[in-house]
Formats: sequence, C-alpha cells, structure tokens
Amino acid sequence: MTTGQTTAVKRPAWMWSLSLLIVVVAAAPLIAYWLTNPDDQRLVDLDVYRMGGSALRLGLPVYGVITPAPQLLPFTYPPVAAMLATPLAVLSWPAAQWVWTIGIVVALAVTVWHGFRPLLERLTVPLAAPLVYGLLTAACLYLMPIRDQVRFGQVDLFLVALCLTDLVARRPRWPRGMLVGLATAVKLTPGVFLISLAITGFRGQGDNQRQRRVFFMAAFVAALLTILPFLVIFDDARDYWFRALLDSERLGANAATTNQSLRGMLLRLYLPGWLTSVIWLAAVAVIGWYGFRHARRAFLDGDTMTGVALTGLMAVLLSPVAWIHHLAWLVIVLAALVGSGKDRVRLLVAGGVWLYYVLPIPWWGVSIKALDIPVISPVIGKIVQDAFGLGAVALVWVLASWLPGRRTPDRLSSPVPTAVP
Repeated sequence: MTTGQTTAVKRPAWMWSLSLLIVVVAAAPLIAYWLTNPDDQRLVDLDVYRMGGSALRLGLPVYGVITPAPQLLPFTYPPVAAMLATPLAVLSWPAAQWVWTIGIVVALAVTVWHGFRPLLERLTVPLAAPLVYGLLTAACLYLMPIRDQVRFGQVDLFLVALCLTDLVARRPRWPRGMLVGLATAVKLTPGVFLISLAITGFRGQGDNQRQRRVFFMAAFVAALLTILPFLVIFDDARDYWFRALLDSERLGANAATTNQSLRGMLLRLYLPGWLTSVIWLAAVAVIGWYGFRHARRAFLDGDTMTGVALTGLMAVLLSPVAWIHHLAWLVIVLAALVGSGKDRVRLLVAGGVWLYYVLPIPWWGVSIKALDIPVISPVIGKIVQDAFGLGAVALVWVLASWLPGRRTPDRLSSPVPTAVP
C-alpha cells in the first residue's frame, strides 16, 4: 500500500440509508417550493427541453418555436440535445418535472461522491462516511447555483457529473473521454475540457500519451454527436450552427444580473460596445491563459480535482453568457478545497466559499442600485451585483496559486486520467 492510501471500510448497505434520509429531508422543502410555483414559473428551462423534443416529434423547426407565454423562450442548445430530449416530450408535464428534479438531486449526489471521495475514504468510523456524505450533499444542494438548477429545471449538474465521473472514475466501463464528449455535444461550455485535455496530453511521453487518448476520444464523441444531426435533421442542424448559435440575444438579456461571466460584468458597465469587446477579449486571453496553465499543472501534479475545478471555472468566466446556475462547478471547487479534510485552513476557506455562494449577493447589488444613492448605488451596487463572477475570478487564483502551497505529501487524491490506461 502506497503512502496516502487507506484501507477500505466495509459498511452494510443499511448505513447508507442515513445519507438518503438526510438528502431527502434537505431537498423536500426546496423541491416543494419550486414544484408548487405557478405553472408558468415552474421549471421553465425543462419546458424548453421538452419543447425541443416535441418540435422534432411534430416535424416543426426546432429553432423556430418558443415556449408559451409569459416565458416565450426559444430552444438554444445544439440539435443533438433536442434529439436526446424527445423522451421528455413523451412524458406528461407533472411526470417530467418529478423525473428531472429527482435526476438533478441524483446528479448532485454523484458529483459529491466523486468530488469528496478523498475525505469520505479517510473516515474509518462506520457511520461517519454516510453521515458526512449526506450532510455534504445537503449543503451543496443549498448553494444558490444549485438551488437555481431545481428552480429552472436546468441541465448543468448532469454535465458536471458527466465530466467529473469521466475524469476521476477509477475503473470506468466506458472509454475515458466519452462522457466529456457527450457533455460537450449537449452544451458547448464543457468543451473547455477538450482544451485542458489537449494542453495536458500533448506534452512529453509516458502517461501523457494516455491523456492524449482521452482527448481524442472526447473530441471524437463530440464531433460524432455534432455531425449526426446533419444526417438526421439537416435543416435544424444547419439552422443552429449558421444562425441560432450566432445570436447571443436568444439566450436572454446579456447584461442581466444573472450573467456572471466576464462579458456579462463588462456589459453592465455600459461602456461603448467596441471598448467592451476589446476589454473582454483581453480579459479572456489573460484569465484563460492563467486558468488553463494552472489546470494543466494540477493535472500533471496528480491533483485532478483542482484541475477539473479550474477548468469548470473557465467554462463560466470565458463564456459570453454564463447564468448563475452555470456555477454548478462550485461543488467541485469546494471538493478541491476540502481535499482529504486534514487541513483546517482549507476547511475554513471552503466553508467561507460555501456561505458566500449560498447567499443571493448579486441581488443585493440590484437593491443597492435601486436606492439611487450617489456614488454608493452606481459603484458599490455594481460591484455587489457582480459578486459571483468576481468571486469566480478570485477562486481561480485560490485554486491556482494559493492551494498548491497547502498540499501535503500524504494527501488523498482521486487518480488522474493520465494514470489510467
């Protein structure tokens, strides 16, 4: 047994029912609140997915239909997402809501299991791991980006779970890289993992060659699922890639508070359009270089969780539009900060980050701006309004520059994809 490994503790299955009970008790009020909302305010993004699937079944143009009033939302995802959404269109609306909401909680549980596994495996008291696992899942459920997953019926947590599972599962029964490719085909933002895999794998020999194979598998699956719609629903595929994708306003008001990407924060400054674009491209170049560089270093150092967390933050910050619920990657950020749970300072920092993203801070900024107090409202209000995006920028530095100094030689770490043939 190598340094840092622990002997697996065998626990009877009934002990894990404690985790389930904790999660059910924590999720029940949240789910009850959102699933009893008025029909036109309930899981509006799930309605978009069902609409895409329904359009295909009825032979309607996927990118020409919208959800009923008052939302009037268009389908904004790649055409393969509409193909995968056809089963949702078959389900009744109440059944689809329950299936999707339970699926979100399951995806969160999977993400927490893989993300916090170094901590869970270190707990040797039989009931400790089930108790901590349940509490961690419940705590992550109340992060504002995760609450918004339930509120809107969003897909982000499924994509987070796919990418993380693909990269840290110890004995995957699928070609590693396949799930990253699937996530990228369904929604373009997970494509940042193709960048991380490429810059990590195309260097040197040995294990990096395996990393390279992961990249090629992910790229192959993403390309295959992108080309497939051209063979099956050509008009919709052409409409998406050559028209709908180029219209960022289809996603909603880009300057709205919920857009916490670098571009969203800059748009709220109301600078001239050309200047906003110049500053945004410069910021993307600098933060992208810094984030991907340190993600690559984390992967090569064997700190897979930090590499995944940094790459996930790149998906949020570098995207032209990143709503608050896109920050579902925070679950992995917290896991990277916690590590094996031996460092009290790291635990305190993780607790602070959790609290920061539980509170609806950006909306406090909106309230401050509404007070119309000279200097305070236009300056402080706008800074507070950008709190989650600015926090994501700070977390990139924390993970890239602060966290490596807190690592210990005996840290427990999930195996990196380069170490798995």
